[in-house]
Amino acid sequence: MEQVKNENKMGVVPINKLLISMSAPMMLSMLIQALYNVVDSIFVAQITNDDLPLTALSLANPVQMLMIAVGVGTCVGINALLSRRLGEKDFEGANKIATTGVLLALFSYLIFALIGIFLVRPFFEMQTSNAEVIEYGVSYLSICLVLSFGVFFEFLFERLMQSTGKTLYIMYCQMLGAVVNIIFDPIFIFTFKMGVKGAAYATVLGQICAMLAAMTLHHFKNKEVRITVKNILRPDFKTMGTIYAIALPSIVMQSIGSLMVFLLNKILITFEETATAVFGIYFKLQGFVFMPVFGLNNGMVPIISYNYGACNKERIVKTLKLAVVYSVSIMTAGTILIQAFPQFFLSLFNPSPLLLEMGVPALRIISLHFPIAGVAIILSSSFQALGKAVRSMLISIARQIVVLIPAAYLLSLLGNVDLVWWAFPIAEVMSISLSIIFFINIYNTIIKKL
Repeated sequence: MEQVKNENKMGVVPINKLLISMSAPMMLSMLIQALYNVVDSIFVAQITNDDLPLTALSLANPVQMLMIAVGVGTCVGINALLSRRLGEKDFEGANKIATTGVLLALFSYLIFALIGIFLVRPFFEMQTSNAEVIEYGVSYLSICLVLSFGVFFEFLFERLMQSTGKTLYIMYCQMLGAVVNIIFDPIFIFTFKMGVKGAAYATVLGQICAMLAAMTLHHFKNKEVRITVKNILRPDFKTMGTIYAIALPSIVMQSIGSLMVFLLNKILITFEETATAVFGIYFKLQGFVFMPVFGLNNGMVPIISYNYGACNKERIVKTLKLAVVYSVSIMTAGTILIQAFPQFFLSLFNPSPLLLEMGVPALRIISLHFPIAGVAIILSSSFQALGKAVRSMLISIARQIVVLIPAAYLLSLLGNVDLVWWAFPIAEVMSISLSIIFFINIYNTIIKKL
């Protein structure tokens, strides 16, 4: 009855109230995640008076993004299949999927632990010849990977709770992880004089605490889904294959960002190591602008999906209009703040004079594309809600790989690093153009005919 009640709300509650109520918790959760991501860099920047530790963390970003892509993407497959079994009242099947998820989380962790042991140093040596940057990077990333079990199991148990509607507990877990990270970063880095290793240990400690909280809340509050030893000892390889079949597109889409960051770092480091530090700072800061919009998406998609199934064209269109207005408003506010106070945001990272000189124009140029991105993100997410996820993937690939990286490389040939940042607005113009073309087609062939 509760499920029917919630579904009815999708069709009858005023759209504005519904969109805000569904999006607000996810937006707050995403902001917590953005805070989590930026804390390490702020404290690491205080270790030395140069930008080398920050550069190392920037170069480590692609592997950490790939780890998150695999973890989150796999959980998308687990969540989708689990929700289907729960909808069918197949509780034994749901338990088997949840238990299979434990095995997949363990498998993912072991892969990245091996990367942390054997491939971290070659990874940094591919990007820079600076011995100090390499040592900082190896010290930080190897710890984050070898102890990454907290990431994978936190994602898993949070998604198990999400599948039964217990999303508030997810926010509690993420808040705990962020608070632990913030508290222990200065203790490990400065009190215990561990440097970048301290930042890494604080990060994994936060992840482990969030994991333990998620496991505990799942055990005591999520009675619909149980993990059994019997199913762990008898793995279902067919279920594993089904999960990965669903998860693979999500993993690929999120991995594209990792590849983009890696390639752009390679371009930027040809100017100065500091240029990659600037990009790393931007990447951390932009989370505070983009993450709320992603949270808005998470609230918007089920509303559009439900009303698509109910053939309610009016509610779909109204949801899209409101989502675009809110998204553009958030993005415009972000642009205004960065345009007005770039020095303030950079000052959080103990910048060298060179980093300030390079960072101010970088932030101002890149942030110009935020409002355009606000529209493109909403339209792209609406494609997923209407069953056209492939178009979202095509836009993501085109923006980050087909346009942004070649544009950045060609602009870098002109010998001025400030010009490279214009690749972001250029790529976003392409993205919004393609999004509008796809949306017009989808509106005429799907929405208009409802």
